[in-house]
Amino acid sequence: MQISIVGTGYVGLTTAVLLSRLGHDVIGVDKDQAKLDLMRSGKSPIHEYGLDELLALIGQDLTFTDDLTGSVTDSEVIIIAVGTPPKKTGEADTTAVEAAALEVADGLASGKRYVLVVKSTVPIGTNKRVAYLVNKRLRERGVDATVTYASNPEFLREGKALYDSFYPERVLIGAHDDETQEILIRMYKPLLEQTFSAPSFLPRPDGYKLPRVVITDPTSAELSKYSCNAFLAVKISFMNEMAGLCEKVGADVTQVAKVMGLDHRIGPHFLNAGLGWGGSCLPKDTSALKAVADEYSYELPLISASRVVNDRQLGMIAEKLQSALKVLRGQTIGVLGMAFKPDTDDVRMSASISLVQLLLERGANLRIHDPIAGPNAVRELANNEVEAFEDVYAMAEGLDAIVLATEWGDYQSLDLERLASAMAQPVLVDARNFFRPEDAEKAGLNYMGVGR
Repeated sequence: MQISIVGTGYVGLTTAVLLSRLGHDVIGVDKDQAKLDLMRSGKSPIHEYGLDELLALIGQDLTFTDDLTGSVTDSEVIIIAVGTPPKKTGEADTTAVEAAALEVADGLASGKRYVLVVKSTVPIGTNKRVAYLVNKRLRERGVDATVTYASNPEFLREGKALYDSFYPERVLIGAHDDETQEILIRMYKPLLEQTFSAPSFLPRPDGYKLPRVVITDPTSAELSKYSCNAFLAVKISFMNEMAGLCEKVGADVTQVAKVMGLDHRIGPHFLNAGLGWGGSCLPKDTSALKAVADEYSYELPLISASRVVNDRQLGMIAEKLQSALKVLRGQTIGVLGMAFKPDTDDVRMSASISLVQLLLERGANLRIHDPIAGPNAVRELANNEVEAFEDVYAMAEGLDAIVLATEWGDYQSLDLERLASAMAQPVLVDARNFFRPEDAEKAGLNYMGVGR
């Protein structure tokens, strides 16, 4: 099957290598020449486990181009996977999606059948909007092509995007007609039946069960994606709310979370109290969902509250620092981890970045470290006076406090005693409850966690 994928970000590139590995003829489309050159050389423009290796394995079976209209003419399936950043109002900006759809329409030919899939996370009704724009443009061009439309949201975790692509729990297809559904099921057949050859560096998990195909209408598919992310945000914020209460009554939130996680109705995932959620999905998607609800004068108090609790976490970490140092102004504070989560170089809407900015506003001097996302963090904080370090121990020299903000596995092997001895004041605020308090205290650190 010939497939064109418009956009080669986290979603588009991961989808491209997946479908190419499944045996399809895939063309990745992007306007960024630097990215195209990198991908053509077998290198990924983003830090994502396994992408470089898979691009090297696939080789010339996956091609890249900046010619969108030319790439779609002979494609059976066209997938739009461009970004939908938030507007100032909080709603998702679908400008890039609509522009891509119109450019796709310019490349379609009479007498052919196409399935146009929206994979970007988009507001409810976008599928209908795309269909309207494309059909209108085809009429204007006098092109008699048959185009059907589908929503096929992704459920990928950055840092584990390839794993989630090759071994998903479910594949969601939102389409009205049976033929469109069948085409997409055929596209995913090697994945659904797990008949493809698993890469050696990404082996099929033991006991993995075949993914479920869920068929809905496009509107339900669009809302399902937002609902999943909103629920995860609520779950994390709930534990952060409990963490605040734990500190008041003398309980340990990590123990509370362990008990809760053993309840199969709740499960152990996303119960980690800490600095709060960030990244390119949860903040944007909860904001977009609220914006949609506002259009219908419908309140979403749970989702609104989750955002309030999340915003509050930054201030709570700053208060912990202030309680230990008495005064923040003029103090030198180091922050470990700038990516919004481990195993990615993505600093978009990172809680770590927001914490750095808050501490700068309060007059502190900031030093930062991240094993992968350091350069991106420096660019994000370009207008601020921040020192970036490649060596954690060099950063620790003379520090008044250090904050663990992103729980990179690399930090697990830190010599905490060496860290403490290098600091002017050995204050450690563990904003992810990453370290064992007894280990930190034995090393000579004044340890403060979240909800402990």
